Amino acid sequence: MKQSLIESNGQTSGLFIDGQWREAAHKEVFQVENPSNGEVIAEVCDATSNDARAAFEAACKAQDAWAATAPRYRSEILRNAFEILKRDSEQFASLITLEMGKPIAESRGEVAYANEFLRWFSEEAVRIGGRTGSVPEGHLGLITRRKPVGPSLLITPWNFPLAMITRKVGPAIAAGCTMVIKPAALTPLTALKLGEVFVEAGLPAGVLNIVPSSRASEISGPILADSRLRKISFTGSTNVGKILMKAAADNVVRSSMELGGNAPFLVFEDANLDQAIEGAVAAKLRNNGEACTAANRFIVHSSVYEEFSRRLAERFDQLTVGDGLLESTDCGPLIDSRSLANIESLIQDALQRGAKRITREEQFDGPGHFMRPTLLTNVAPESRIINEEIFGPVAPIVSFENDAEAWQIANQTEYGLASYVYTESLDRLLTASDQIEAGIMGWNSGVVSNAAAPFGGVKQSGTGREGGIEGIEDYTTLQYIGTRLPTS
Repeated sequence: MKQSLIESNGQTSGLFIDGQWREAAHKEVFQVENPSNGEVIAEVCDATSNDARAAFEAACKAQDAWAATAPRYRSEILRNAFEILKRDSEQFASLITLEMGKPIAESRGEVAYANEFLRWFSEEAVRIGGRTGSVPEGHLGLITRRKPVGPSLLITPWNFPLAMITRKVGPAIAAGCTMVIKPAALTPLTALKLGEVFVEAGLPAGVLNIVPSSRASEISGPILADSRLRKISFTGSTNVGKILMKAAADNVVRSSMELGGNAPFLVFEDANLDQAIEGAVAAKLRNNGEACTAANRFIVHSSVYEEFSRRLAERFDQLTVGDGLLESTDCGPLIDSRSLANIESLIQDALQRGAKRITREEQFDGPGHFMRPTLLTNVAPESRIINEEIFGPVAPIVSFENDAEAWQIANQTEYGLASYVYTESLDRLLTASDQIEAGIMGWNSGVVSNAAAPFGGVKQSGTGREGGIEGIEDYTTLQYIGTRLPTS
């Protein structure tokens, strides 16, 4: 292989199944590239449908014994993994930057964020409970208890290759579920390295299985067709999520879907503009805009529209674009050439409809997929950049005259994941929370994700919640026991 990925008895492999590192059934590999320079950094075993079946068989075989383990035991494994990941945080950060491209400072932030899910769910593992009482008529006692939902399929994206895994694996382990992980083909290395962490942490064989593949349907297809599957959790595009939900329906598999976004960032006339500018940079350019929670549209009151646009453009123009491994880099490359071409087409569509670019342009030579942070004004409402998820360092700025118009513009999308509101008025915030159709809202803050908070959307942004005390619920089934009470 180009680069040793996992060493076991002198053999290099890229699949982790039933506690063992092994080659893919057909022994083929796929390449992983550094988006900053196009260099191949690794070749990873390319899992097939047979590998998927083997991984799921291992998960099913381990399920009963794993579900029977003590909550404290599961808690301590997660806590062990937290300490190991903390110890190896710099290695993980460098690997994330190599295969995904984000600046090293942001990769360090992702590692810390990802690790909080391990710590959070290590604490939640011992707090899974139910309730007791009696029915209103008084003749039955009421007991509820939560049990592990069972073998799960976890499909994760490339943009947060560590955090999107720990956000799913943490509650699955805590609840007593076994799993198969299908990481994104663009960023499988981080997932495989996390497998090493859980081996060292003491996780039993078969509880966690990792099958990277360049052919996603070869992994999801046979597992979704297996009647023993109890849950699928997917983070990715809405279109793929719909396909998976349809497939899951055949066996009535519980589905958690964290899908696309088109987040509005609203700035009202009473907003603190210093805070709004800082929040806008964070909400738009965190992860180079390649985040489902990224601010997609800046919706600004007409009285502060010109000042906000000018100041934000100045901030964007000051940022350094380059290789994410350089400490001086503010914005790394996009993940691949297809993403770059798509965003360029969004910009051209808007410009052809009369939009104006207010940030400087810069041409990048070489194989890296770089783009300068870009702001557009005078954007026509029918422009693609208004209506589609951008997933890059580009955003339109539109104006509004009154609150009713702001709500109307914010909700003009099929998505409903994140939203951001900048105002000094508590009354307006509460109205915004009623009026804006979104599962997440940031008030005077451009970054709100936290392991202790529920993450998820409405409309076509998905179903279910990850993180927080709510995050473990989808990995459990609720059982009610009605007990006959003695009559007086």
